[in-house]
Amino acid sequence: MMDTIYTKNAPNAIGPYSQAVKIGDMLYTSGQIAINPATGNVEATDIVGQSKQVMANLKAVLEAAGTSFDKVVKTTCFLKDVARDFGAFNEVYAEAMGDAKPARSCVGVADLPKGVLVEVEVIAAL
Repeated sequence: MMDTIYTKNAPNAIGPYSQAVKIGDMLYTSGQIAINPATGNVEATDIVGQSKQVMANLKAVLEAAGTSFDKVVKTTCFLKDVARDFGAFNEVYAEAMGDAKPARSCVGVADLPKGVLVEVEVIAAL
């Protein structure tokens, strides 16, 4: 059975999708961007601020599903400018993940929703 996850502590979906879907003992999140759920706006303008908001949004979705970063098994990260932002993104990502070192893909993309610099999705155990 598949359950959708929703929390007001992460941004509402801006399209026809869910914040996350739980099936069996696994959670699959949609990509999170740097929208502040309290305002519905992208407020941070640099990679550090946007990455912190993305990780806070993911943390809220994980918690709503009853899991956490230490149970993340795979992440997919999208950066608008890998050459410029990879190092700074990695610092924020590592801080959010703590001791967890999930499998990861990090790719450069031409564009992201709302003109943001970063988007991250995760797969986590429950």
